[in-house]
Amino acid sequence: MKITDIFANKEVTLSFEVFPPKTDAGYAAVEQAAADIAALGPDFMSVTYGAGGGTSENTAGIASDLQDKYGITVLAHLTCVSSTKETVRSMISEYRRRGIENIMALRGDIPKEGRTCFDYSHATELIYDIKSIDESFCIGGACYPEGHVECARQSEDIRHLKEKVDAGCDFLTTQMFFDNSTLYQFLYRIREKGIEVPVLPGIMPITNVKQVARSVSLSGSTIPQKMKIMVDRFADDPEKMKEAGIIYACDQIIDLISNGVSHIHVYSMNKPDIAAGIMRNLATIIR
Repeated sequence: MKITDIFANKEVTLSFEVFPPKTDAGYAAVEQAAADIAALGPDFMSVTYGAGGGTSENTAGIASDLQDKYGITVLAHLTCVSSTKETVRSMISEYRRRGIENIMALRGDIPKEGRTCFDYSHATELIYDIKSIDESFCIGGACYPEGHVECARQSEDIRHLKEKVDAGCDFLTTQMFFDNSTLYQFLYRIREKGIEVPVLPGIMPITNVKQVARSVSLSGSTIPQKMKIMVDRFADDPEKMKEAGIIYACDQIIDLISNGVSHIHVYSMNKPDIAAGIMRNLATIIR
């Protein structure tokens, strides 16, 4: 099923993201974690794709297993930062062969060792190619409520986002953020620029102290004072910190739904217990 059809037929949706292992040795553990999250009954699940395609085979395998074994609609990621056009064409064919209908089209993070191919510079080019090869795919893209770290001004970032949507992007998922007012301001600005596709807020439950620094370094996300106080209070008690992080994320989600932002994507970090905690707290609201 196409994800846009899910949005059209259900007022409130909740989805989770999993990421494949970096090596084949970790495949079984991730496969089990993905199955446990699938058992919670999310509306769909996304499966990420390593920089340079390092986990591409595992992405396709986990995505097709979720779809074929557990009946879950999947969103398979595809990055292009170090991929040739031939590699991209091959992955599109592989996804189609496996019956996958939804692709999350991303530039991806530049590998530490640097780029090995320069066929693509931006996700817009990848989206255009996917649509040119097979226009039947439903395509998701990324957006950044606080602005992309490589753009000096948010207006520049929004201009590029409009180009991405015009190239064929059917919906957007945001980078993590921890203050909902940031998203509401962002939505106002992009709607003003004619970007009307569905926007899914990406929610990251912060359940341990290390995640705070990592979230800031990866995405440039602002940590609000409310979260800083929470982390200071529970940092030395892992169980309390995990539960507090789940509750904080649920509070964000409830506020979003209350304000009409009703399709939510959760970065669950391959943690079924965290996904289960969110589903438990929101069961009545999302059903």
